[in-house]
Amino acid sequence: MSDLLRLGLHDLHVHLGGKMVPFAGYEMPVQYPAGVMKEHLHTRSAAGFFDVSHMGQVILRPKTDMAALCAGFEALMPVDVAGLAQGRQRYGLFTNDAGGILDDLMFANRGDHLFVVVNAACKAADIAHMQAHLAAVAEVIPITDRALFALQGPGAEVALSALLPDVAAMRFMDVAILDWQGAEIWVSRSGYTGEDGFELSVADAHALAFAEAVLAQASVMPIGLGARDSLRLEAGLCLYGHDIDPTTTPVEAGLTWAIQKVRRSGGARAGGFPGAARILHELDHGPARLRVGLRPEGRAPMREGTALFAGDAAAGTVTSGGFGPTLEAPVAMGYVPAALATHGTRLEGEVRGKRLPVTVAALPFVPTTYKS
Repeated sequence: MSDLLRLGLHDLHVHLGGKMVPFAGYEMPVQYPAGVMKEHLHTRSAAGFFDVSHMGQVILRPKTDMAALCAGFEALMPVDVAGLAQGRQRYGLFTNDAGGILDDLMFANRGDHLFVVVNAACKAADIAHMQAHLAAVAEVIPITDRALFALQGPGAEVALSALLPDVAAMRFMDVAILDWQGAEIWVSRSGYTGEDGFELSVADAHALAFAEAVLAQASVMPIGLGARDSLRLEAGLCLYGHDIDPTTTPVEAGLTWAIQKVRRSGGARAGGFPGAARILHELDHGPARLRVGLRPEGRAPMREGTALFAGDAAAGTVTSGGFGPTLEAPVAMGYVPAALATHGTRLEGEVRGKRLPVTVAALPFVPTTYKS
């Protein structure tokens, strides 16, 4: 792992017993001594602390005004940027000319600029993409001196309120800049587990002290990549490069909820984004295939790459799969022809040369608990 980048809090993760593995060009903790199963269940019942500092943080600062910046950013994706209120965050998708997904991201309106968080493996490409397309309307400023943490679970609000009392008033997808011992903490009420929780950007100079203060709360346990993956899978959330990529459209991926009415056919700002012809056609007429939840029978997980069959006919592929600790059963997601996407459809997955039964199921597998 000598060529890998290290998190700013690498030594803390090692001290906590984190098992470090390569991920997206970084050494990352995949689990701690409690193990993936206990970390997963602890996040569902109390609060889990994740170091996600490998992800990309970017500020888009307008060169003229926010309206021009929002219009330019909106031209890169099928999402309503101009209508996002100050102090709010939204899920976005960069698309290509074929309607495929270049990356998924979060962006927030912080009054005089936009704050964007992108996936680690895509951040260099995303920054270049924004610099190429927004040069006339924005300064694209990568943030390289701040850690990024997530605190997730039903105990997250109480634990974080001990340090930042104002978070208790925040709703899902609210953003705020709060003070902790003289440090600016950039807070969003969001996450990647399906649970209530927060994401927290902290200057490197304060990151260790803040992380230790969060971890000192009785309900909080450090959580690694293993449980992060099983949590997001149970929540039916996509992992870029697996469930979504440049060959999948937002409609195929079941992400139509992220495309607001104003950007759809007949909307005031319909189209005008890369791949609009295909995406709008699929919105109006349906795609040829769809991402679905899958519930394998028995205990054997159906992992990424598992071929799916309807009788003797090929019927798609699993894109994410594993064991769901909350459900005490295997869960998976994958793409199947639209005709086979109805909940309850019986298929088979080929595992180690054997065809095993699997049923198309609703997503998420575990209900979300976001604070409205």
